[in-house]
Amino acid sequence: MDWFRPSFPDFAFSFLSVLFEGIPFLLLGSLISGFVDVFVSSERISKLLPRNPVAATMMSGLLGLVFPMCECGSVIIIRRFIRKGLPLSSATAYMLAAPIVSPIVALSTWQAFSAASQNPWAWTGLRLGIGYLLAVGVALIVHRLRADRILQPSNVGGSGRRGGLNIAPSPTGEAQDFSAIVASASLPRKLLLSIQSATADFLDVAFFFVIGVGVTSLFNTAISREVLTPLAESTPLAIISMMGLAALLALCSTTDAFVAWTFVPFPPQAKLAFLLFGPLFDLKLFWLYGIIFKRRFVTLLALGLFIVIAVLCWRIPTEVFLSGN
Repeated sequence: MDWFRPSFPDFAFSFLSVLFEGIPFLLLGSLISGFVDVFVSSERISKLLPRNPVAATMMSGLLGLVFPMCECGSVIIIRRFIRKGLPLSSATAYMLAAPIVSPIVALSTWQAFSAASQNPWAWTGLRLGIGYLLAVGVALIVHRLRADRILQPSNVGGSGRRGGLNIAPSPTGEAQDFSAIVASASLPRKLLLSIQSATADFLDVAFFFVIGVGVTSLFNTAISREVLTPLAESTPLAIISMMGLAALLALCSTTDAFVAWTFVPFPPQAKLAFLLFGPLFDLKLFWLYGIIFKRRFVTLLALGLFIVIAVLCWRIPTEVFLSGN
């Protein structure tokens, strides 16, 4: 097979380089995620939001800058917040924006694209700016829809209220809600719970990250460039290919930039599409979103995001990514 020529030394060098660059950001993101999980309640977030639903939605898209959260943890926490009464549009804006509009993601994106021929400020600004607009846009659409039309029945109870607990008992009546455990815990116990939550997030996400790094390292060192040329030379085809790859790899947003920049033959528009679509929608998120939303809505969300991101990235001039050196 002339198109597939694996080299273990090249693979090992590429794999370890990307792995060691990304792991510190993954660890930092997991620690912050665990802290938010334990110490930040929906009531506390509700107090920060304006009464106007549109203004609250727009502000919710920026909460990731204060309460950063990876896409894996945000879905579980937002489900809890919705059940407690956080407005659905605000919850959706935070859920979609937090994995992108985050200081950890901004730092990792800037670091990954600080190569000689790149403009890390443009990459970081475009990623966070477009990610914010997409999240708020989806959330404003959700605001116009009836909650019972898009939410799973188990999540409908508290989605229209602001504040107030809505904790359903377990089937046995014995299990205690996580928020109740946190509320009654001492500070040392809360710190322990946050570390446990961070550890679970880290191990879960690290699994996908290592697989993603392995696939991309093999892709970059073993596959002949002649095979990639048809995909890389056509910007629309490259964008579609990279978005499909982002969905398959299911990387964490705190580390995916270190994978994206390794696809050297591909145009920058395709890499940006990779960085936008992956945190908003991938294969694992399809199932996680299904915990909150009905499958029909999740499918329409995936198609809508895919089309909008592809068109937006295609229209950005290449010079934007390379200027300012």
